[in-house]
Amino acid sequence: MNAQTEFSTFAGPAGALEVAIDRPSGEPRGTAVIAHPHPLHGGTLTNKVVQTLARACVLDGWTAVRFNFRGVGRSEGVYDEGRGELDDLLAVIDGLAADGPLCLAGFSFGAFVTSHAAAQRQATRDLQRLVLVGTAASRFEVAPVAAELHGRTLVVHGEQDDTVPLSAVMDWARPQTLPVLVVPGGGHFFHGQLPLLRELVLRHLRA
Repeated sequence: MNAQTEFSTFAGPAGALEVAIDRPSGEPRGTAVIAHPHPLHGGTLTNKVVQTLARACVLDGWTAVRFNFRGVGRSEGVYDEGRGELDDLLAVIDGLAADGPLCLAGFSFGAFVTSHAAAQRQATRDLQRLVLVGTAASRFEVAPVAAELHGRTLVVHGEQDDTVPLSAVMDWARPQTLPVLVVPGGGHFFHGQLPLLRELVLRHLRA
């Protein structure tokens, strides 16, 4: 992401997890943990949408923690259909973002995993912001967002997403009356629209 990115490994539940940390220039307001897309379809912590989410968090003063799920990059273990990946995310949250305010963000498969992490930690942590981008609602059972988190949650989806149809995300959001911010003409990976995505996330973080 930049020359100051710190790369390391962290002891996860299935072995070492590869981690990348970016820090803001001043005292951090908290820690943002960001989850990447599907491990079997090229998803890694260097995904451009994931990097865009991390940039927005750093610009707003958060320490941004990206990591590779088990079996990706230098992370040990094998793909576990979301179950083990949730354990990975919770381990990173509890180990590298154990204190202070918390922001959780995820893209695609990562948004699905993040939804379940938020459901498990929102009662015990100061979860200030939740950001779900390109949420994989057509392929996985995404957890509902607790009503008390709705005002702190941003759901962003591309109008022309051909990986996860917008209709699938609307079907997930509708019973919760959870707003979805739709990017006109946007695809799953927001090609040509990453600066806009960064601004939308930054606006949400600063709200």
